[in-house]
Amino acid sequence: MKTLVLKVTLTEEEDGRWSASIPVLPGCSSWGYSKQEALENIKDAAEIYIEDMLAAGENLPTLSDAIEVINEPAIAISL
Repeated sequence: MKTLVLKVTLTEEEDGRWSASIPVLPGCSSWGYSKQEALENIKDAAEIYIEDMLAAGENLPTLSDAIEVINEPAIAISL
């Protein structure tokens, strides 16, 4: 089992919603009506994204790209 800790970028939109994206997974983004909902949704999106990468035989991001200790919102995905 591997656990990836992925940095999440959170942005509050003008309409009050929160956008979330993961820089090391291009195109992996989601949103929510609160920060918590956006983080839950991006976690689901990242799990699907990574499962699709593995099914296609693609390599996961390198450890230096994907795993770091940060003092910002983040998610962990266990595979």
